[in-house]
Amino acid sequence: MEGAGGIVTIIIYFVFIFGIFYFIGIRPQKKEQKKQQAMLASMAIGDYVRTTSGFYGQIIDITDDMVIVEFGNKNCRIPMVKGAIAEIEKQTAAPAEPQTKINGK
Repeated sequence: MEGAGGIVTIIIYFVFIFGIFYFIGIRPQKKEQKKQQAMLASMAIGDYVRTTSGFYGQIIDITDDMVIVEFGNKNCRIPMVKGAIAEIEKQTAAPAEPQTKINGK
């Protein structure tokens, strides 16, 4: 009967180890994926975004799995997959036009 007790102990250890892996690795990753999906679902035209490569731009068009982001220059429009969006900043009001001062003038 000692062999059956050893098998039960090994099974309990495996369950314990799996539980640790679940709460340390799998569960937080699933939460992060849900958060990312919710963020991407809330995207709208006009929102400002930061891409995974660190570029900041404004969304000008959205399709099922693609977005077109305009960067700095009005002629720089790049289509990219939605997964390339790292952060979204909702547009609250029309952005003010930048005013440039050259030599105090």
